[in-house]
Amino acid sequence: MLKNKKIVIIGGTTGLGLSAAKAFVKNGAKVVVVGRNPESCVAAEIELGENAHAMSGDAANPDTPNKAIDLAINDFGGFDGLYHVAGGSGRKFGDGPLHEISLEGWNKTFELNLTSLMLSNQAAIRKFLALGKGGTILNMGSVLGVSPSPKYFSTHAYAATKAAIIGFSKSIAAYYAPDNIRINVLAPALVETPMSQRASKDEVIMDFVKTKQPLDGGRNGQVSDLDGAAVYFMSDGSKFTTGQALFVDGGWGVSEGQY
Repeated sequence: MLKNKKIVIIGGTTGLGLSAAKAFVKNGAKVVVVGRNPESCVAAEIELGENAHAMSGDAANPDTPNKAIDLAINDFGGFDGLYHVAGGSGRKFGDGPLHEISLEGWNKTFELNLTSLMLSNQAAIRKFLALGKGGTILNMGSVLGVSPSPKYFSTHAYAATKAAIIGFSKSIAAYYAPDNIRINVLAPALVETPMSQRASKDEVIMDFVKTKQPLDGGRNGQVSDLDGAAVYFMSDGSKFTTGQALFVDGGWGVSEGQY
């Protein structure tokens, strides 16, 4: 489905991004994956093989997406799509319930999840326009942006950034549709990644998640659960689709969950 596609994944050396990168390569794409940790970049490049390059960079640095896009063009001969996965919890910086959020926690969470995404999207849009061609952008949201779960998941700055990603993506999707540039959002519920270890290792939370995400027997999400949707949005199969948010959430958004 992705034959001859050249794709950049910001946050592509671990977790959801790495799983998607493997699916993209399997479907015929060449990928550039970006990660903050140099060691994970080396490991990802080895795992992905000759159709992938990895580079180390901070997603919140405006130079990072430009370098990754240039690497795709120079080494693989083109740039067709951006998948922005990078982001994370701001809990360790001071995110939490509103009455406890520190200003640092608020600002750092927005930088981590929203500013970095704006920068990568801006770099991709500018390159698509300069090349005079269409392209596709897929942004990583979260079910918490539209479906709160206050007892166990009460990081309000994080929820705000994930809701903003949907609004931002829809707005730019409308603006750039005449240029044949598509922007969509994937929004998972709880998935077993390095970021989710707090919840994934808590038996009480996992018992709740089994009822909140009841599909497939009730379970935590796996990184591969999003791969099919990611391949679709990066492929020509979605060439008539833009401004959409797809919730791959195991039933979270339609389930009450039992405590």
